[in-house]
Amino acid sequence: MNKFFALAALVLAGLSFQSCEPMEGLDQDPNRPTQVTPDLLLNGVLVELHQRGWNDVSRWNQYNACNYNYYGNQEYNWTGASWSYTTLKNVVKMEEEAARLGLPEKNAYSALAKYLKATFYYRMTMLSGDIPMSEALQPDVTLTPKYDTQKQVFLNILNLLDEANSDMADLTASGSDNFNGDIYYGNDLTMYRKAVNAFTLRVLIALSKKADDADLNVKGRFAAIVNNPSQYPLFTSNGDNMEFVHNATFNKYPTSPDNYGFDALRYNMAATSLNALVDLQDPRTFLFAEPASALVASGTSATSYAAFVGAPSDEDLADMSTKVQNGQYSLYNRYRWYRGFTAENTIVLGYAEQCFNIAEAAHRGWVAGANASTYYTQGIQAVHDWYGITNGTNTVRFLKASNDGDLSNSANYDVYTVNFDQAAYLAGSAVAYSNDANGLSKILTQRYLAFFQNGGWEGYFQWRRTGIPAFDEGGSGTGNGGVIPKRFLYPSAEVTNNSDAMNEALQRQFGTTNDNINHEMWVIK
Repeated sequence: MNKFFALAALVLAGLSFQSCEPMEGLDQDPNRPTQVTPDLLLNGVLVELHQRGWNDVSRWNQYNACNYNYYGNQEYNWTGASWSYTTLKNVVKMEEEAARLGLPEKNAYSALAKYLKATFYYRMTMLSGDIPMSEALQPDVTLTPKYDTQKQVFLNILNLLDEANSDMADLTASGSDNFNGDIYYGNDLTMYRKAVNAFTLRVLIALSKKADDADLNVKGRFAAIVNNPSQYPLFTSNGDNMEFVHNATFNKYPTSPDNYGFDALRYNMAATSLNALVDLQDPRTFLFAEPASALVASGTSATSYAAFVGAPSDEDLADMSTKVQNGQYSLYNRYRWYRGFTAENTIVLGYAEQCFNIAEAAHRGWVAGANASTYYTQGIQAVHDWYGITNGTNTVRFLKASNDGDLSNSANYDVYTVNFDQAAYLAGSAVAYSNDANGLSKILTQRYLAFFQNGGWEGYFQWRRTGIPAFDEGGSGTGNGGVIPKRFLYPSAEVTNNSDAMNEALQRQFGTTNDNINHEMWVIK
């Protein structure tokens, strides 16, 4: 027994000795970095900048549809918005790390940060309305930031973009424009300067209902950019597009051989987009979709526009599924979208959109001397060029009814030629521009179609702002009582952690603290 107590005493003594050892640093993980270079942070943020296609957002844009409820639907039963403050924290950290490395206050990373902040704040305010901005991302100051009015958010966005353009000009002129971590333009700040100004035009077009607001000066800002290319350089061709390049290993295109077995008959084309292309007799029809098999079986040519039919997005899901199984609707084009893992780049910002934005502004009289018809035509030509559509003979391919299941095997496709006369297309009554309400509708229709699987929410944002094109709604497939909503709710985290500021914003915007997806935000009033 005495030996036992002696041993216990020795153990306790050892423990007592260990407790005197210093504890500093034991709570730190030596394998977890505490610092990171700004280029690595930039790289991650730029990946977040692109928005994938063929998802619920593209269905709410009414570009495509899902007919299988287990996989999804087109219902607009929206809840809380998905905000980007985590990404914005990385933007702020990127600025801090650039300063830590001793870079001057104005550097390439700080200039890019202004553009990135403007982009993510634009997306958030367009989804919800008033949002925290001036007090956001300052945890040392407040954990419950106030909500800025949507007007103030847009003013801040426009100021950030103007500063980004100016900073990039100064940095390039002084030879201080070096940075790393880019995935779009090969670390070329002059290209980002073009993107900044192209994006500014998108923001200003989104403010078309506020064109007469003196504080925003929408018309003046827009005209200044278009009329001063040396001060505000813009895209000049598709080669200037900001495009996310997919690869077959880490960043596969959303549709690929990996998911074809699941997707085959569960997804199909939507009427709003496909039927618009059919009405225009636009050859994008043959690139985007397969002809409806039942129509081809009954004698309609596979290359007749009459063989292509999209499903109304508000249709009852069971009815849509039955019609797809019966071959009455067009499926996704198998050759373009499922043959490989890198179907096409995803456009973040593009020359074609810029052309349509200027065409709309010119039509509205914002830019003296700008010819709406010229920019409209250039936009259409840019879209066709991007898809490889040429005057004369174009080759199109549709999956054979009998095939071995290998979509990479060219033998599994029927090959057709389609003749296209772009001049005749542009001069046709369905496309030719006119300086009236119908002309504006044509600009907006082509702009909407240019966003097909590109541009994130822009298709929906345009419909919400202009009503063009007409979206299918009212049927049981719409959800939300048959009405397409005008906004998302505020995130549940705001309800839990910042309810006072959120309720103040709701009361200010809508006259109630009841958060509702059918409320109309300031920018569309």
